Amino acid sequence: MRRVLKVSLASALVAATLAAVAPAAVAQSRTGRGQDPTGRPDRSEPGAQEGDRARRVRIAPLQRRTAAGPCPYVKILYDAARYVEMTGDRVAAANVGYTGEIEGLVSDCAYQSDEPIQVETRVLFNLGRGPQAQGDGRTYRYWIAVTERNSAVLEKTYFDLPVTFENGATTTTVTQDNTVVIPRASATTAGDHFEILVGFDVTPQMAEFNRTGSRFRVNAGAAAPTTQPPAQ
Repeated sequence: MRRVLKVSLASALVAATLAAVAPAAVAQSRTGRGQDPTGRPDRSEPGAQEGDRARRVRIAPLQRRTAAGPCPYVKILYDAARYVEMTGDRVAAANVGYTGEIEGLVSDCAYQSDEPIQVETRVLFNLGRGPQAQGDGRTYRYWIAVTERNSAVLEKTYFDLPVTFENGATTTTVTQDNTVVIPRASATTAGDHFEILVGFDVTPQMAEFNRTGSRFRVNAGAAAPTTQPPAQ
């Protein structure tokens, strides 16, 4: 199912005004392409690293569209790229509940004249069920935010992602398509005035865990399959 996020016209007009009066800030933000606001490399599209490109092979490409100018930058926010539930007071695989990771992201856009920018995104989620997970399903929550480049958030919308782990599975993958509509003040407002960020709805503790670079596999703590010893 495709979900639609529409930015209000008032917010877009503010972004266009700020872009017009602060060209130096826009130029500086372009040098930060491929980084999140903390300065760390993010899992971004475009400008992705080789490891991320390899992971994105499983995402079906979007149909190419026609745009009169550059598209908005679309990124996975580093601090919200992973979701790890933890029980107890120790970081250990045995204490992991439900987990998730945004494995990849592709996007394309279309706009002509002064019409709104329509951005199509496709996000690949890799989700897991650890030893402390209760039940066989979880409703994850993620968000998509539209910002002025490296600046104010214009719109942030949350989406629910219900997932069922069938037949005792510990991992599953889900693809979500979204359409983001951004009004433009005039034909001179290009797509690269805007930035689109994607991330899980995480707690401050989860964000700090991600920020330190710590991570677990999505099936952390799952029992390994047993093998029979070789016949004598």
